[in-house]
Amino acid sequence: MLARLLALVIKEFLAILRDGKSRMVLIGPPLIQLVVFGYAASFDLNHVPFAVYDQDQTALSRDLVADFAGAPSFQQVAVLHSPERIRQLIDSRAVEMVLDIDPRYGRDLLLGQPAPVQIIVDGRNSNTALLILGYASDIITSASESWAATHGGMAPPARLEPRALYNPTLDSHWFIIPGIVALLTQVVTLLVVGLSVAREREAGTFDQTLVTPLRPLDIVLGKSLPGLIIGLVEGSVIILATHFWFGVPLLGSLVLLYMGLFLFIAAVTGIGLMISSLAATQQQALLGAFLFMVPSIILSGFATPIANMPPLVQDLTLINPMRYALVVIRESFLEHPSLATLLPQFGAMTTLALISLIAAGWLFRKRVV
Repeated sequence: MLARLLALVIKEFLAILRDGKSRMVLIGPPLIQLVVFGYAASFDLNHVPFAVYDQDQTALSRDLVADFAGAPSFQQVAVLHSPERIRQLIDSRAVEMVLDIDPRYGRDLLLGQPAPVQIIVDGRNSNTALLILGYASDIITSASESWAATHGGMAPPARLEPRALYNPTLDSHWFIIPGIVALLTQVVTLLVVGLSVAREREAGTFDQTLVTPLRPLDIVLGKSLPGLIIGLVEGSVIILATHFWFGVPLLGSLVLLYMGLFLFIAAVTGIGLMISSLAATQQQALLGAFLFMVPSIILSGFATPIANMPPLVQDLTLINPMRYALVVIRESFLEHPSLATLLPQFGAMTTLALISLIAAGWLFRKRVV
């Protein structure tokens, strides 16, 4: 059995590596997506375009404007001389924020009174608006504290000193890029395994495999192992890039990280074999793979917290292996989890892997018979 299985695994690797399209799927898209996601995907805001409506026109108000213009989160694009253009600029999305400085700003600051400043933001994207307000509030608070320290004024009665665990710089890339390890590993594994049987059916070589001494179980295992190996290699490349290229710290155990990665790839391989056994053509297999991938990414917690989803949708995420893989990978990078901490995730992925592989074997035997 081992000899037959090894021969089939070698045949699968040769079929994948000799096919130019398959090689492109393995090498090109994952690297491109890693670069695009790594540099472009971020929850942070940079260079937010804003306009200034300075009604005070004093050195103090100009200092405040300079604080905003010098911050990496903001980029000044317009100076207003009347309030009529505020709505026009925000409606046209030319600016995301308007800094409206009251004509009493400098006077009240000199008198030690609260100096009025109004921040007007585009609320059509509520998450972006909240981030802009948070950044603006930090700059204004810092300017007030600096003024009080320089001129002997009263400091605020209470001062907030935030401290973030596991991500002290609050860099959203530390959260997003480890998730890309699971995302791209799933994409590559699902495509390679999902297209394997369909490709042979189209080429007419699958019937030749059926008349060999290989049993259906041998064929299922022979189709699974290349996907597992390719998924682990792809995952390893992305893990190395995440740590050494993008600078995300890897604080946890590599053994636990690879245990989770292996179980995740096993579950995805089973799903890919199920799709491949049902599809008659590569086009059908490709469509089935994308029909599974899009919901699995949305329902994994990759971009939006699962706790914010409706209860019924939260229940659906329990059958998504990527949900558990994200927890293992992110905790392995940013924390130092123990085996006991990750056991629930390992148990869930093991169950899903067994169910999907057994279902794939059953479907495959039904199609063969």
